[in-house]
Amino acid sequence: MTHLVTGVAGFIGSQLAEALLDEGHDVVGVDAFTPYYDRAQKDANVAALHDRSGFRLVEADLRDADLDALLDGVDVVYHQAAQPGVRLSWSEGFATYDSCNVLATQRLLEASLQAGIGRFVYASSSSVYGNADHYPVTETDLPRPHSPYGVTKLAAEHLCGLYAANHGLSTVALRYFTVYGPRQRPDMAFHKLIEAALDQQPFPLYGDGSHVRDFTFVGDVVRANVLAGGADIASGTVVNVCAGGSTVMRDVIDAVGDAVGSPVPVERHPEQPGDVQRTGGSNDAARRLLGWEPRTSLADGIAAQVAWHRTRR
Repeated sequence: MTHLVTGVAGFIGSQLAEALLDEGHDVVGVDAFTPYYDRAQKDANVAALHDRSGFRLVEADLRDADLDALLDGVDVVYHQAAQPGVRLSWSEGFATYDSCNVLATQRLLEASLQAGIGRFVYASSSSVYGNADHYPVTETDLPRPHSPYGVTKLAAEHLCGLYAANHGLSTVALRYFTVYGPRQRPDMAFHKLIEAALDQQPFPLYGDGSHVRDFTFVGDVVRANVLAGGADIASGTVVNVCAGGSTVMRDVIDAVGDAVGSPVPVERHPEQPGDVQRTGGSNDAARRLLGWEPRTSLADGIAAQVAWHRTRR
């Protein structure tokens, strides 16, 4: 089978492409290489893919690319591409989030429908939940995003449901909860935290460290995608992809210090608009529908990411 992975040069997309190739599939990877962070890291993410039989890289922007040509011969779409991050999605930045996360997804859904794609797997986010009334959240809880970024991810998720309900396109939306691990983007907390620990430079902590997160290792997220691509589930299904745990940020800081071998210096900053106090999900649906469960402990996941940071240095 041939699979399309959008955002293939990214944190999750590059590792998903590797997993699909390992299973014997052909992979068409597309990425716009937007300047959100240094292209050198994206190039490093896909470097090993260039030597793999069955892989083809297309540098294109989903907002204006020839999607009919891109989808020619493709069986399954894994839509990982998006404009990430909560803090830049406000004010003038929203237009970029709208076009990258909503318009691009709609174009890809429409083209997938016309191409007869067998399954469309969309990378959604726990940001759609916002500040929930209770935890753990389930897929039937009312989404109430707390940031413009979350609004765009939910809008694209709704588009997946609409194409499923109205046109029969087989879509699955996976709501990721705080993904971490090797190749993590440099703007993300674990990346900054580990770099600060290794350099013994202050880590910028927004708030008092009491924020609670459900951290999910990237390898587990990749496995959920692979399973979602072939699972016998209803079109329009939405599934949480989460470890099902709750960890306070200040405990993560201590854990990274332990993994690195020295305490992490911290520099406190005010809380940022759009940051939620807590995330935490139920993964019962993923277990039931996908046969998926998290396999990587937080300690092992942190160790793997620290090892990646040391290696890339």
